[in-house]
Amino acid sequence: MAEGRTGTPVLVWQQIRYQNRLFWRTPIAAFFTLVFPLMFLLLFSVLFGTEDIEITGRGVFSVAQFYAPGLAVFAAASATYTNIGVGTAIARDEGILKRFRGTPLPAWAYMSGLIGSGVWIAFIAAVVMMTVGVVAFDVNIEISKLPAALLTFVTGSACFAALGIALAAASPTGDSAPAVANATILPLAFVSDVFIAVGDPPQWLTTLGDVFPLKHFVRAFQDAFHPLTESPAFRLEHLAAMAAWGVIGALLALKFFTWEPRQGGSGRRRRRGRTGGGEAPAGE
Repeated sequence: MAEGRTGTPVLVWQQIRYQNRLFWRTPIAAFFTLVFPLMFLLLFSVLFGTEDIEITGRGVFSVAQFYAPGLAVFAAASATYTNIGVGTAIARDEGILKRFRGTPLPAWAYMSGLIGSGVWIAFIAAVVMMTVGVVAFDVNIEISKLPAALLTFVTGSACFAALGIALAAASPTGDSAPAVANATILPLAFVSDVFIAVGDPPQWLTTLGDVFPLKHFVRAFQDAFHPLTESPAFRLEHLAAMAAWGVIGALLALKFFTWEPRQGGSGRRRRRGRTGGGEAPAGE
């Protein structure tokens, strides 16, 4: 492949396509990223009912108007933080990253493709969630707030993609990565208003949610769909918090990430359960 300015975007695009193919060829990854959050949406519609909420001066809105965006964020976090973290750790222990490192493919191109693919899959997951919300549960979307929603989504997804690579670097083995991912993301989801907002939580619980980026992602994205939020609905404080966590994740990854299999890691040859690795494609 020719090097130079024209080769750079081509390299990244090829890696994004490659990582996307790995994702869609792994049904379990697609299920937990796309279907699992939709199950919560259907479950909440049963638990909370389908009664509308009337807001004086703004109109009548479905209950899903308030929890569908949070579930879309959860799907995005799963597509980036969980999938990238688990998949990359497994690929490292299977020696796949080491073989990639031995090819002419630059490390930055591989990582850019990994993050780009994660953000793209997160975008698909969020679009699916919000589309189901609009079609089945009368979720209202204001065009004037979509730029804020898109900026929030890109910032949050990139943040969690960087944290996913940091997760892979921190996981002792590929086998332990799913436990580390779930032990961090699921508790945070409950204190970050992803599933349901707690009416009067203890102060320490509120502070805990405020420290980490998931709550900022949820709040900023929800505000882009909240009936009482005035356009254009940009939430700079939440965007800044997510950007800061993205930088922290990138710095941790740069310091601790390794392409070599770790001692005690699994060397079994197995089909990947998450995105983020695989055999190096010919010609890349």
